Amino acid sequence: MKPLISLACLAFAATAFPADWPQWRGPNGNGISSAKDLPVEWTDDKNIAWKTALPAWSGATPIVIGGRVFVMSPSRQPKIAEPEPATQAPANGQRRNRGGSPQRRGPQATVSGPGGDELLLICLSRTDGSELWRTQIDTGNELKRKQNNSSPSPVSDGKLVWATTGNGIVSAYSMEGELVWKIDLQKQYGSFGLNWGYASSPLLYNGKLIIEVVHGQNTEDPAYLVALDGGTGKEFWKVERPTDAPYESKDAYTTPIPVKIGNKTQIVVSGGAYVTSHNPNTGKEIWRSGGLNPENSRNYRIIASPVAANGIVYAPSRKTPLLAIKANGKGDVTQSHLVWKMEDKSGPDVPTPISDGTYFYILNDFGQISCFDAQSGDPIWGPEETGIGRVSSSPILADGKLYLVSETADVAVVQAGPTFKLLGINALDNTYTLSSPAAAGNQLFIRTAEHLYCLSKG
Repeated sequence: MKPLISLACLAFAATAFPADWPQWRGPNGNGISSAKDLPVEWTDDKNIAWKTALPAWSGATPIVIGGRVFVMSPSRQPKIAEPEPATQAPANGQRRNRGGSPQRRGPQATVSGPGGDELLLICLSRTDGSELWRTQIDTGNELKRKQNNSSPSPVSDGKLVWATTGNGIVSAYSMEGELVWKIDLQKQYGSFGLNWGYASSPLLYNGKLIIEVVHGQNTEDPAYLVALDGGTGKEFWKVERPTDAPYESKDAYTTPIPVKIGNKTQIVVSGGAYVTSHNPNTGKEIWRSGGLNPENSRNYRIIASPVAANGIVYAPSRKTPLLAIKANGKGDVTQSHLVWKMEDKSGPDVPTPISDGTYFYILNDFGQISCFDAQSGDPIWGPEETGIGRVSSSPILADGKLYLVSETADVAVVQAGPTFKLLGINALDNTYTLSSPAAAGNQLFIRTAEHLYCLSKG
């Protein structure tokens, strides 16, 4: 299908924009941005540069590259005479109140279906939010518990943009929306066997698109990593990733991250009860750590991705434990390279943590945030109640602030550092929100079920 290209795109002139957010967790895969002068508060008539209506909801994060913003979305859901029962986001904690139990009920976001059948990649102008083009990359959208088949985030190097769907379609497009190549992971490598659908985002490293399929609940096929040539889609390498985890604990919805040790880079993957490190040129496993499922539970699937800082990989599991692993080992490093671990239940299930190497921040699913010493794991503050309720998106760190987005599109702004300070809570459109925010230059981008917002001062 040819992309729908607007006149605005044909007249679009390249403009110098400071910084980018080219993939799910930003330029370095760690959720940290060099963005400056970001807003702390906004209203309908203050600090909202633009907002653009979107066809349907998605868990994919917007990416920002040059003068363009890319979003994944299903097509608009057809109206039906008898609405299907709504899928309800789990109960929020009480809003705008610190302390107390996170189990209290509060506002809830709902969705009445997965969106339309088509899966779209949409390109917007970073300047004003106008649509430059859109293209259909796949069909067969479905609701998979809390997600749909548009969950994987796109990635771009400014020359091409790559998109992946929950059905396993991986495709590359020019910046003008022309198809360059397309493959089907399931046809090429076997059917996905995840209990709740495929949701991992691709990682772009040195021209290679690195994709993980960590599954096993509903298949006998092994989990694997594959590296594709970004320009052609041809396979560079593919390696199996074995696990002895039982049942659903084989499954992971994580995304691989790059970890630099000295002058070499590793690719680190978490899931299936293990954290593994791989050579980006061959896929060969460098080291492996167990310990993510110490009780050998049947349902210890992992959603939150690992994060790295100063040579330490922080790997969440299903709330507990969370492992901090020195990334300079070889072979089995389960005991030898464990720096510290967290064994209480304050860890995250869905949101990925974040660290600048000095402080390590955990946002749990109930909107409570905690800060730890990144090197020792010693608690510094928290858990603190932000008041935004249930959270599925991951926090980002930019301009000395942490931005936290709830499932009802409320945004808490928290001062980063050794003292907890809630700087503000801002509402957007109160719609079902799973997407993580993005920050670039002096702009903050937040995708809700119905809109993409660009927030900036002025």
